[in-house]
Formats: sequence, C-alpha cells, structure tokens
Amino acid sequence: MNADQLETLEIETAPNPGASIIWLHGLGADGNDFAPLADEIELPLAVRYIFPHAPMMPVSINGGYVMRAWYDISDAAIRREDEDGVRDSQQRVEALLAREKSRGVGANRIVLAGFSQGGAIALQTGLRHAERLAGIMALSTYVPLAEKLAAEASPANREVSIFMAHGTADPMIAFARARESRDLLLQQGYTLEWHEYRMQHAVCPQEIADIGSWLRRVLA
Repeated sequence: MNADQLETLEIETAPNPGASIIWLHGLGADGNDFAPLADEIELPLAVRYIFPHAPMMPVSINGGYVMRAWYDISDAAIRREDEDGVRDSQQRVEALLAREKSRGVGANRIVLAGFSQGGAIALQTGLRHAERLAGIMALSTYVPLAEKLAAEASPANREVSIFMAHGTADPMIAFARARESRDLLLQQGYTLEWHEYRMQHAVCPQEIADIGSWLRRVLA
C-alpha cells in the first residue's frame, strides 16, 4: 500500500458492483462508523461501499490529542481553517476515486459522501473533481475554504446532484453555518437537495430513509 493511500473498509452488496459510494467519517471516528448503513440502505443494484480511515494526527481543539482526523481544528467555531490539512485529505480522496476508476467504475457511478469533517472533504473534493460524479452527500457539515470555491470549482461538477442535511440543534457545527454553506452553493449555481432534522450532531432514521431515496435516484 502506498504510504499516502488511505486504509479502507469495503463492503460489496453483491458481486460485480456497478457503482461505488466512498463515505468519509467524522472527527475521531473511523471507517467502521457508517458501515452498518450498507445493510440498512436498500439499493436496486450491486454497490461497493468504501469507508476510509482518516490519518492519525494531533487535533488542537482536543489538546493536541492524536486521533483520526481529515484536518486539524484549532477553535470551536472553525474560523481558522487548516488549509494544508484539507488539501492533503482532498488528494488522498482523489487517490480513492482514481482507484475506483481503475477497477472499472466510472466517475458518473461514484457517490462521494461524508459526515461532519468527512462531509467537508467530500464537498472540497467532489466540487473540484475533474469528471462528473454521480453525487455528493454532505451530512452535518459545511463548505471548507469557501472563499476559494468559485475559482477552483470544476465545470464538470457544476450540475452534480448534492444532498445536504443538518440537525437544527447541532452543537458542534452550528445550523446557521450549514445554511450559509447551502446558500453559498445556491448562489454559485449548484442545485442541491436540502434536509433539516430535529437532532444534534448525528444521523437519524428519517435522514437514512431520505439518503436511500436520493441514492436510488442518482444511481438509477
């Protein structure tokens, strides 16, 4: 394995998958976090779920404690973004996208998904990816490096299907922050499906049902 290649957990729902879903976990979790959803979400085709484990790194907001993270966070409001860390994770996810293509799954059959930090990296990578993806799923998150998106966005994914969802009582990433990101994407011409739920920094049953409906649509 390449030193920069992320370790992954993979689940194929049936032989010869015709689509891939790369699902990035949140801060301090790992690839196992969302693996149970591979059984919960019913899709009418064989899918390869890829759940990467983020690199281990010290996280400033947690006293420098080393944990799995896609980038460093130095303050609770995430005002000062770790641009180097965000871009490093973007490149690592690009390598996963390239690997799926080498396994015969075209970009237009790949969904890039993520929760919290993972969702930020899904947006960062997916909106800049050179080939049209099947969709981008961003859960309980926000657009990182927002001021640079307009200049860096890929024309190929200008009309990509985006699923964005957030808890109205989220204490980790403020609901208002998520809505700002939603509005930014709309202002820049993206079309997105927005959902809000009465929950905190989590995923709820109704959200899983809505994700399933969206996935069936974008992978039809």
